[in-house]
Amino acid sequence: MTPVARWEKRAEIPLLLLALAFLIAYAWPVLDPSLDTDVRTVLEVASWTVWAAFFIDFAARLYLTTERRSYAFAHWYDVALILLPMLRPLRLLRLLAFARILNRSAVGSLVGKVSTYVAGTALMALGLGAIAVLDAEQDAPDANIATFGDALWWSATTVTTVGYGDRFPITTTGRLVAVALMLVGIACIGAITAGVAAWLVAQVEADARDSVDQSE
Repeated sequence: MTPVARWEKRAEIPLLLLALAFLIAYAWPVLDPSLDTDVRTVLEVASWTVWAAFFIDFAARLYLTTERRSYAFAHWYDVALILLPMLRPLRLLRLLAFARILNRSAVGSLVGKVSTYVAGTALMALGLGAIAVLDAEQDAPDANIATFGDALWWSATTVTTVGYGDRFPITTTGRLVAVALMLVGIACIGAITAGVAAWLVAQVEADARDSVDQSE
């Protein structure tokens, strides 16, 4: 096991816990705009503390690898979350620590792994997309996404590519969130289609083998 792999294995659970802490620190003020100022300050400090921890983690991984430039390109999302901390919705990239846990927990066949990823990604995209767009839209004049219910409905129709159009972002940041959610939705639908097709092919092959065995 390489030094980077050892570091990633040791840091996996702490990063997951930090990602959970960040989710609370990020989502709470968004969902409760009337939050007490002192509590809001504590949550903001916690959010920046998580940013610092992720920065240290990525710096350590860069130090331990021999191909630093290639590693940075391959982990562009880590670079983004470090270099773009002022764009609040992009801070949700820190929650990619969940993807690492899914990667290690997804066992079995390729179809099983794809199903695990798709289910986890779809649920994360649905909830986090709603929070991110609400953060961007709720204080904008003439916004039609003003509550978490509105945001969750918009997120569901967007990630499933239905797009009724009754709720839509009007800010630049909100539209960037929408583009990201659209891409995730298209990828999820493609993965679901491929997974169902693979399952059907496996079932047909199994039935064919059973028929051959019975005829013999």
